[in-house]
Amino acid sequence: MNDDRPDPSHDHDHEGMAEKNWRAILEGTHPGFASGRNVFRHLPSSPRCKLCLSPFGGIGGGVMRLMGRTPWTKNPNLCGRCFVQLQDNHGGAEIDLSLLFADIRGSTGLAETMGTKPFRALMDRFYHAVTEVLIEHDGIVDKFVGDEVVALFIPALTGADHAERAIASARGILSATGHGKPERPWAPTGVGVHTGRTFVGTVGDTVTDFTALGDPVNVAARLASAAATGEILVTRAASDAAGAVTTGLEHRSLTLRGRQEPLDVHVFRV
Repeated sequence: MNDDRPDPSHDHDHEGMAEKNWRAILEGTHPGFASGRNVFRHLPSSPRCKLCLSPFGGIGGGVMRLMGRTPWTKNPNLCGRCFVQLQDNHGGAEIDLSLLFADIRGSTGLAETMGTKPFRALMDRFYHAVTEVLIEHDGIVDKFVGDEVVALFIPALTGADHAERAIASARGILSATGHGKPERPWAPTGVGVHTGRTFVGTVGDTVTDFTALGDPVNVAARLASAAATGEILVTRAASDAAGAVTTGLEHRSLTLRGRQEPLDVHVFRV
């Protein structure tokens, strides 16, 4: 790990080799992570980056900050330098991962009745609550889109448990927004979870973004739109990957916009 970070564009002459490096980073198998851990594990103190073990606190954290190893904006449990090459270089790789979309139901009506400032306060509270749950379950906050939060669960952080973590996060989000209690939820929320093979990488030109692209992203987004308040719609692919117990759960066959074949989903609630 020559400059203490993996480089997905190491071999500029071989596109396949670059994609292989990207995939190794996204799946957490890049040798750069192991070499970094061998060094940084000896520096005090916790908390640490979950990938390279560089410390964020204490004297060691001060040294790491001078090297640019500070918490990543998309998940502060990670060192941003581990992913800086993914953000700074075009390209990516297809990997198996799980996606979560969560949005506030009836947000247009809420904005109209609440007024601008109270609605902004509600959205700030929603973003904060959802982000805390996602970070706790090793998710990556992809983006905030209006009244919606998009999250990625990649093997580099979750190992093979990305679907299980996504479903657990969905349940945590409903709990955090007040569902499952006698009173009405303070943020009526619906969630969609899907698992599939998706392109993850950096896109854009003048403005770039580290994100996921592909049909699984569209499926997860439309699931969230179809979920009623307090519902988590989980595709069979996600529930099977998570090994989730679905006996007794409500089952639906949905025809989503833009898709010809119905999609089987299970309905989870708090």
